[in-house]
Amino acid sequence: MMQTTRIKRFSILDRGFHLFLILTFLTQTATGFSRLFFSTGWGKNLNGVLGGYETTILIHKWVGTLMIWGFIFHTIYLLTRIDWKNPGKSLFGPDSLLPNFQDIKHLWQQILWFLGIGSPPKIGRWAYWEKFDYWAVYWGMPLLAITGIMLMYPIVASRYVPGWTLNIAVLLHRAEAILAVSYIFIVHFFVGHLKPSSFPMNEAMFAGSISMEELKEEKPAWFDQLKDEAKLETAKVKPPTLVYKIIYFIFGYAALGFGVYLLVNGIIYSRYITLH
Repeated sequence: MMQTTRIKRFSILDRGFHLFLILTFLTQTATGFSRLFFSTGWGKNLNGVLGGYETTILIHKWVGTLMIWGFIFHTIYLLTRIDWKNPGKSLFGPDSLLPNFQDIKHLWQQILWFLGIGSPPKIGRWAYWEKFDYWAVYWGMPLLAITGIMLMYPIVASRYVPGWTLNIAVLLHRAEAILAVSYIFIVHFFVGHLKPSSFPMNEAMFAGSISMEELKEEKPAWFDQLKDEAKLETAKVKPPTLVYKIIYFIFGYAALGFGVYLLVNGIIYSRYITLH
């Protein structure tokens, strides 16, 4: 049987960061929701499964701290990826994750295409929605980290800010967490895995590669770039083994199912949200 040609898209470290984010985000959502909905039977049961009321807050604090360190480490990693000898091309070239005017153009073309009055945009290495997903972490994490630390150490925080700001911190922490959970479990999950071109699963982040056919269809500008730069052959990699595919499909669907489970119950019990 002829194997499908695959092109490398993500490094092992990129995939490691993504796996770290999946595990920590799901943990924070579960522990956070177990306390947020503690007045409900579902919240109490979730608390019990996670070890009880005090254990869940302990897990939430430690995993939150781990996320902050991961965020810092990833930021340092980003800085090392910049070609400081040629920062202009590195920061604003076709391989950059920084948003640019081309993304606005692509968004407009996408809207026209949805309306049936234009052709779809020629997406490059990073689509505008992928850049949005990526940089959303950079406004969400600092807010969650600052408010989270204030709530972890309220006495210390009250030495530097008025006590009423702790109430604001609770509201901001909760609002940003709910926003992040809603976006990840609805928009990101759909765009990443449930849209027709990706269903039943977008394997790119797990496999680290995409098929040549997918590259040509979804990222034609990147295909042309690799071809023009004579990098197409060197970007070819072996497909993932069957055992590895089984593992990441099981893990991926388990993560997806757990996320949807938390989202659906969060919506059902939203009127019972508590501030404890």
